[in-house]
Amino acid sequence: MAESLRDGLTQEGFAVDVASDGEEGLWYASEVSYDAIILDLMLPKVNGFKVCKTLRDRDDWTPILMLTAKDGHLDEAEGLDTGADDYLTKPFSFVVLVARLRSLLRRKGNTRPVQLEAGDLSLDPVTHQVRRGETIVDVTPREFAILEYLLTHQGEAISKQTILEHVWDFDFDGGPNIVEVYVGSLRKKIDAPFGTSAIVTVRGAGYLLDPSGG
Repeated sequence: MAESLRDGLTQEGFAVDVASDGEEGLWYASEVSYDAIILDLMLPKVNGFKVCKTLRDRDDWTPILMLTAKDGHLDEAEGLDTGADDYLTKPFSFVVLVARLRSLLRRKGNTRPVQLEAGDLSLDPVTHQVRRGETIVDVTPREFAILEYLLTHQGEAISKQTILEHVWDFDFDGGPNIVEVYVGSLRKKIDAPFGTSAIVTVRGAGYLLDPSGG
């Protein structure tokens, strides 16, 4: 798979190095400045989780696209918790992988992502923690992704379709109403227990994250 990805990415105009195991990958990352890293979990010697965590512990914030097992929700959650920027489950489309990779390259790399805040609501893209004041709020990876998108665009009305396109996989064939379910769950976690209403419904437009945090 690594060789196939290298051939395909090279044809797309990327310069690609392939590491055969986690130790080699860490060595490459310490010797060369990369724009992005595609990281498989199932690596010999040092697995993808440990590689990702080691890089982040070194203050290496190169964007990481992690490849996880099919339906590996726990893998996805742990990958994000260790500092990955995005994940793709196997099997995947090469076209989707390239799109995800280009999306990561459009973001700023090599610096620690800035913590997002709205009032006393905060979200840390590195630790994947959500807080209300000093209280840690337990959210799922999908809820985290929705909240991160809303915080990034706080003060703007974001449609369900836009959230669906940015948070779900490209090949998701469900409707935008699934967003309503997750937003409802988020409200029960970050708003209701604290007597706030940060996520506001804008009739006919979608959802808005109140910059004051409710």
